[in-house]
Amino acid sequence: MKNLTLENIARVCGGTYYGPADKLQEEVMSVITDSRKAEEGCLFVPIVGERVDAHKFIPQVMEAGALATLSERVLDNADFPYIAVESSLQAVKDIAEFYLKQLQIPVVGITGSVGKTSTKEVIASVLNQKYHTLKTQGNFNNELGLPLTVFRLRDGDEIAVLEMGISDFGEMTRLAQIARPDTCVITNIGTCHLENLGDRNGVLKAKTEIFKFLRPDGHIVLNGDDDKLITVKEYEKIKPVFFGMSNECQVYGDKVVSRGLKGMTCTIHLGDTAFTVDIPMPGRHMVYNALAAAAVGNIYGLTTEQIKAGIESLEPISGRFRMIETDKFLIVDDCYNANPMSMKASLDVLQDGAGRRIAVLGDMGELGENEVQLHEEVGEHAGKCDIDVLICTGKLCRNMAERAQRTNPDLKVIYEPDRESLLEHLEGYVQDGDTILVKASHFMKFEEVVTKLENM
Repeated sequence: MKNLTLENIARVCGGTYYGPADKLQEEVMSVITDSRKAEEGCLFVPIVGERVDAHKFIPQVMEAGALATLSERVLDNADFPYIAVESSLQAVKDIAEFYLKQLQIPVVGITGSVGKTSTKEVIASVLNQKYHTLKTQGNFNNELGLPLTVFRLRDGDEIAVLEMGISDFGEMTRLAQIARPDTCVITNIGTCHLENLGDRNGVLKAKTEIFKFLRPDGHIVLNGDDDKLITVKEYEKIKPVFFGMSNECQVYGDKVVSRGLKGMTCTIHLGDTAFTVDIPMPGRHMVYNALAAAAVGNIYGLTTEQIKAGIESLEPISGRFRMIETDKFLIVDDCYNANPMSMKASLDVLQDGAGRRIAVLGDMGELGENEVQLHEEVGEHAGKCDIDVLICTGKLCRNMAERAQRTNPDLKVIYEPDRESLLEHLEGYVQDGDTILVKASHFMKFEEVVTKLENM
């Protein structure tokens, strides 16, 4: 890994090196926090978690061929190189910031309340038409996940697309210091993490911390249909590029047509150019994601043909509106996470499903003092949607179920107190030919519901 010698690592994280002097100029081959991924030449970063202190795995990691380890403890009688640090978590962030600077490649940083991951996927798919692109995998978007994503970069990578997720003030500043993005993309400002951020104004303040380490010649790409983001006129003389459905946006879409659960078709206007694109995932929100990707692709010099090809070659990922066809059902696996905005969007898309349209919804977390009201709002929305069955699961979802039933007394509404009860009774609620949406916050573990449906 470029310039990641043990000497440089010790210097950038303020650590003290212990070990043979002839090892100081050796570069590590990888950086890991999971001892099971130990390999020849790696650097091990032992994180102290709530349940496990990874320092206990240092001997086996070194035995597996690691070049060195960090340690928050004094390692008496160590016969291998190690770097003593005050905090392994802070050290891994410092090392990632240093490493990314060595590579000198453009970074696209993506944040927002809803759609970060799907927007990241479309942007990466577009940029990959011209550049060797590395993107965030899974949920590696926090203060540990972002550094681990950075460490996956190698000399052959030409651009990085990094998802950045937060739940409190100050977190985005710390993430931005690592990523130092050339381009900042914000998808929207919604009602997420309100227990820490208070309201949407707080969410806006926290998300726009991403600008603090934006390069002077950088770019800002914002959703021009979001009432909070439209208030961002400039940052350090950098004027945003807005995308949306209004022709007042620099990048806008029109002639939007739903192809049901097969996806969306729209025309994208990019400056004086317009082109029609088939987006292979359903929902109006995917049009916004495609517009954001078109804006970023244009910044990095892609042709409209390349942008179109990138959008149309997008592949869905597990838990993010992934279609699973079984002998009995079409399952819409959208169970990775949930908030009021994404719940409503998913219900809207479900209406295009064939057969009976069933929504299996679970509790949404981190909504703060208004959590009951926000669940009720989703219930009201569900009651107004053209669906056949609503199954609500969890303590908070009782409010969703009750509001949905009051909104539409004809809608079949089923309430289950917890996931275990849902799994026990689920087979009796569904039938052949159903289209079934599965969605809840991650802590509800609704991937078990998807697995149950797949095996029926």
